[in-house]
Amino acid sequence: MNWGGISTSKFIVPLLQVIMFGVGTEMSLKDFKGVIQMPKGVLIGILCQFTIMPFLGFALAKSFNFPPEIAAGFILVGSSPSGLASNVMSYLAKANLALSVTMTAVATAIAPVITPLLMSWLGGDYVPVNFLEMMWSIIQIVIIPIALGLIFNRFLKGSIQWLDRIMPLISMGGIILIVGVITANGRESLLDIGLLLILACILHNGLGYLLGFFTAKVSGLDSKSCKTIALEVGMQNSGLASGIAVQMGKISTVGLAPAVFGPLMNVSGSLLASFWRKRA
Repeated sequence: MNWGGISTSKFIVPLLQVIMFGVGTEMSLKDFKGVIQMPKGVLIGILCQFTIMPFLGFALAKSFNFPPEIAAGFILVGSSPSGLASNVMSYLAKANLALSVTMTAVATAIAPVITPLLMSWLGGDYVPVNFLEMMWSIIQIVIIPIALGLIFNRFLKGSIQWLDRIMPLISMGGIILIVGVITANGRESLLDIGLLLILACILHNGLGYLLGFFTAKVSGLDSKSCKTIALEVGMQNSGLASGIAVQMGKISTVGLAPAVFGPLMNVSGSLLASFWRKRA
């Protein structure tokens, strides 16, 4: 799909970089201190994050017998780290916000290695996966913009007030545009398998919450930490997965699962957080 003679897919990575810069402006190096303060919760959460969702994605792709590139998109969503949305939901649910923020920070930091590794292992039979290229894509899309955001937060936060005010709006608008672009580019595939894709994404998301919660429970963590890990596991950085799909040149196929998963997880995450907040 083109706009003004330019492929709309070319806008996705720059939009994601702006969004990730905005995420970085809301973070600081203090977000990593939770590794020392609550190592058990962080370790269990990260292990759940990078085992439950990738293998669920692989199992669902097999069970639904999706075409290879659609299947790879499921595995890619599962292999991605959690995003800022899970932190918001943890706050709304009155869960362990400090653990949530630390898990997101750690998962994002190790994603350049873990995500390509999981994709090579679980998704290599569906699409060609170049480990180093995917690693560099994640560094470009996430690590560099967040690092710049951290620097901005450290030295300039509050000094450019208009930028502080508009960054959340830019992030929301960017996410809407990304979903729109991917949906438009993948229209044919979406028409063919749309309902199955939605059902598989609902299962992926819901089972992520369920397995994350009960794995944390069995591991002996407190109720608030269990809720946090459930949200961190069930809610993935679908924007990053979309960006990787663009860099792979497969936005209309590999990019479909992230585009469907993202809006669904925000709705389900909001409902779950509201439920837990009322019970708290």
